[in-house]
Amino acid sequence: MTDKGGAQRLIRTNPLGLWPDSAYDEMVVRQAFSGRSLILVNAPDMIRHVLITRHDIYRRTSAATRLLRPLIGRGLLLSEGRLWRHQRHLIAPTLAPRSIPTLMVPAARAIDAWREALAALQAPIDLLQSLQGLALEVACQSMFSLSAVPFAREVRALIGSATIINLSKPDYLDMMLPAQMPAPRDFRRWWFQRRWMGLISRMIAARQAAPPGGAPRDLFDLLRAASDGDGGGGKRQLRDEVATMIIAGHETTALTLFWACVLVADHPEAQARLAAEAATLDLAGGGADLAAALERMVFTRAVVNETLRLYPPAAMITRRAMIADRCASVAVPKGATVMVAPWVLHRHRSLWRDPERFDPARFLPDAPGYDRFAYLPFGAGPRVCVGAQFALAESSLALAALMQRFAISRLDSDPVEAVVVLTTHPNRAPLFRLIPR
Repeated sequence: MTDKGGAQRLIRTNPLGLWPDSAYDEMVVRQAFSGRSLILVNAPDMIRHVLITRHDIYRRTSAATRLLRPLIGRGLLLSEGRLWRHQRHLIAPTLAPRSIPTLMVPAARAIDAWREALAALQAPIDLLQSLQGLALEVACQSMFSLSAVPFAREVRALIGSATIINLSKPDYLDMMLPAQMPAPRDFRRWWFQRRWMGLISRMIAARQAAPPGGAPRDLFDLLRAASDGDGGGGKRQLRDEVATMIIAGHETTALTLFWACVLVADHPEAQARLAAEAATLDLAGGGADLAAALERMVFTRAVVNETLRLYPPAAMITRRAMIADRCASVAVPKGATVMVAPWVLHRHRSLWRDPERFDPARFLPDAPGYDRFAYLPFGAGPRVCVGAQFALAESSLALAALMQRFAISRLDSDPVEAVVVLTTHPNRAPLFRLIPR
């Protein structure tokens, strides 16, 4: 059990250390935090209850809202009620599985150009920075028909800077005050939001200056059509949705690819199998060809899924009980914080065999099944990530393209540890050596 001061330090520095080792064996763990009940649930039936059956009474916490709003405004991730239903109805079909072949064509072009640029480099490479640039370009081209190149440096300077990392780590007042009541650090967050949303507005202006097409050709056209006629409110909503899609569409994918590279760098046999599977990959193919290639690359998808198990982008999902409830046999008081932690869940010793080991075979077609609610890299229920299928396809395609051209290794063998800053970041970015095949 962590004491109050220790819990506050961990939440501020790295919440992954909040839970004791016993949490990886138990199905329910209770802690008290500043007079409030904090409940970690690992039992799949309880997770289903919180995220699906009674999702209406388990709402996003004020701290999560406070930390996310500077980045995404009132976009899909934070909206509620009628606005959320409208946004999801608009966005979900654009990122549905049937749309993946179309989205993969510009993604493949960006991946091919990135791979050619890597081949021209001689020095050791900061793959994290390189992958962040790639994922930003893919997000902008696939969803907004806009090259990220003129904006990439400024985007990374803002959302990759020490400033936003510090602003995304909650302090005591961030967690205790209602979302509508300003906390001391909110003033710095507002200052950041002005700069960030100003950049998004400039990106929108660049996209709007492009020659008009006929029918909507991408997600931006659909969002713009939905916001037309709503005046300033519609423009702000368009800006917030674009910010949400850019953040969600590139940061988590870049991190997934980075962690996959860290893992396979230590497993040459996995690299060889990935390269063999990608031998006939043609990034210049059409959408149907790329979709068929992705369908054949079962080991590549298994590596991506295993990476998401070990390093889930959203390591912790927190909800606040709006009324008293009973979750299975557990009494949940009103106001309690209920947490589903994929970081813990995916390493739970009762749910996974040898859970700390990197083993892509878990996700091969003939592998034993696992409980649907024991694996939540993209969440579950109504709030499941709307872009999950696109993220999986993009990650698989980029990893296959990298392995087709290069064998990779790290320059050092020092540990790379995970740190939660909204998403699961590394504590450092090791350099990689890329050896042409």
